[in-house]
Amino acid sequence: MPLETPPLRGLHDEYGAKFTEFGGWDMPVEFDSIREEHEAVREGVGIFDVSHMGQIHVTGPDATTLMNRLTTNDVGRLEVGDSQYAAITDEEGIVLDDTIVYRLPDHQEQPTYLFVPNAGNDEWTHERWVEHKNEWGLEATVDNRTDEYAMFALQGPEAVSLAADVAEAGLSDRRRFESGHTTVAGVECLAARTGYTGEDGFEFLVPWDAAETVWSAVDCQPCGLGARDTLRIEAGLLLAGQDFDPEDDPRTPYEAGIGFVVSLETEFVGRDALERVDAEGVEERLVGIQLIDRGVPRHGYDVTNADGRVIGTVTSGTMSPTLGKPIGFAYVPVEYAEPGTTLRVVVRGQSKKARVETIPFIETV
Repeated sequence: MPLETPPLRGLHDEYGAKFTEFGGWDMPVEFDSIREEHEAVREGVGIFDVSHMGQIHVTGPDATTLMNRLTTNDVGRLEVGDSQYAAITDEEGIVLDDTIVYRLPDHQEQPTYLFVPNAGNDEWTHERWVEHKNEWGLEATVDNRTDEYAMFALQGPEAVSLAADVAEAGLSDRRRFESGHTTVAGVECLAARTGYTGEDGFEFLVPWDAAETVWSAVDCQPCGLGARDTLRIEAGLLLAGQDFDPEDDPRTPYEAGIGFVVSLETEFVGRDALERVDAEGVEERLVGIQLIDRGVPRHGYDVTNADGRVIGTVTSGTMSPTLGKPIGFAYVPVEYAEPGTTLRVVVRGQSKKARVETIPFIETV
């Protein structure tokens, strides 16, 4: 099956980007080098093409009810221009995906939302929303607009000032998780003060056919998915399909360390199961780990206790460009989850000493 391509695939190729398959998309993994792009975001500013992310538009009289029943956070708290992080769970409280939900200006006096599922998840989330809307007899319109928009992320300590320079509407006063429309190079965009790097910045939703106009108006270091991965690990941010997977590694929000996105006061799918988990506690949870010995923790590596008994698995790992240390995430039994606990990670058949660390590994905005 051919890969989906972002609108700037040809432009990225001309620039000399290297590409990788991710979530069914052919995306730039690096332009210059992962380290150079990582450092640009930590120290200055960089821009990412994240057009592989999905965009699902929901509006109508029952839009708020539908969103509240299918995401774990309380959508009813959102005012126009607000956004929130949330999980999508099944009846057992297992995380199917995580998402950002944006409250847009009302459409024809009806509440309107945009939520962003992860790459490759737009079709099934759209189907899930439509099926439940019909099952529950709710009045709402659900549209998959993934192929209508490009999405760019401008990130770093200088990102807000650069965004304010290129946008006609002042963005520097916008709060974290606040969104609204602006114009860049004559193109109307949705700009949200959100991101996936641990740094400040904006994510821009841009009409597909105007992607090159907006991208070219922002003069800074282009960055690929490689740097995005090292940045998000340092910041303690989860990757769907890797740090949780409903089939290969089913986890509840409480195990995955995102229990703060669960509002048990709302009647979402999986609420009853998560109410029990909240009351009873979890047996395992996600922790940060740092290797003390030489090596790098990678996805799928075994985690053992001092006696060599396997107690967990690494879900994400990298050599941190910022810290110069090998770091990662792993699920371990709660009795091993205290920061400072000594564990071991099996790296290419060799047992390496490691220590449990607090997530995130760096200070974030």
